[in-house]
Amino acid sequence: MTLLFDTHTHLDSDKFAEDREEVIERALAAGVHKLVNIGFNRETIPTTMALAERYEFIYAAVGWHPVDSIDMLPEDLDWIEQLCAHKKVVAIGEIGLDYHWDTSPKDVQQRVFREQIRLAHKVNKPIVIHNRDAHEDIIRILREENASKVGGVMHCFSGSWETAKQCLDMNFYISFGGPLTFKNARVPKEVLRQVPLDRILIETDAPYLAPHPLRGKRNESAFVSLVAETAAEILGKTVEEIGAITTENGKKCFGIV
Repeated sequence: MTLLFDTHTHLDSDKFAEDREEVIERALAAGVHKLVNIGFNRETIPTTMALAERYEFIYAAVGWHPVDSIDMLPEDLDWIEQLCAHKKVVAIGEIGLDYHWDTSPKDVQQRVFREQIRLAHKVNKPIVIHNRDAHEDIIRILREENASKVGGVMHCFSGSWETAKQCLDMNFYISFGGPLTFKNARVPKEVLRQVPLDRILIETDAPYLAPHPLRGKRNESAFVSLVAETAAEILGKTVEEIGAITTENGKKCFGIV
């Protein structure tokens, strides 16, 4: 069986309320032997921690999503710092900037982003970056905050090769999800061909961004196999090779033995 690592998922989402156990069983049956669940606000951090504590193969990232940054209080940052001492917490995230949804002012997003990068330095954890319509500011802030010292993941990367190169130079992995499989996804496919093999990750972002041919439906971690199949096809590798490469990369990125 091909072993797979879904490096970004939200299995604690309400969209899995009715069949979460079955979704997790399907992930295991599909070869997903490691996954990182993302807790990104006051509601999802506790449910993410509960999953990580219940299942040996589930790890946690905890942070404050840019869309919710207007709600983050100083004590929330303290809470995230305390949780970083937990053995199953492998990253701070997802953090970053989102200029698509107008829920938090840009200056607030940028402040909260910087605070969490500084926390990552303090606790020595990698960061998981959410970037929507904010390439220039993301790169600038990562540089200004010396984020290369902690590194991390550019989650569900949607930028150009030029942007990818800047991220690679700052010690980041480039993660590809369902959009890689879309028929019109010319740019992600071109970027994947150029990213060094030891810097590629795969993910689902479940329940969002389901891969082709399930586009528009609820995504789940088992479907990371479809991302692996597309990556293998693009790179001229076997699915087993892509599974092994991306699993090794994920373990290295998140410090998982």
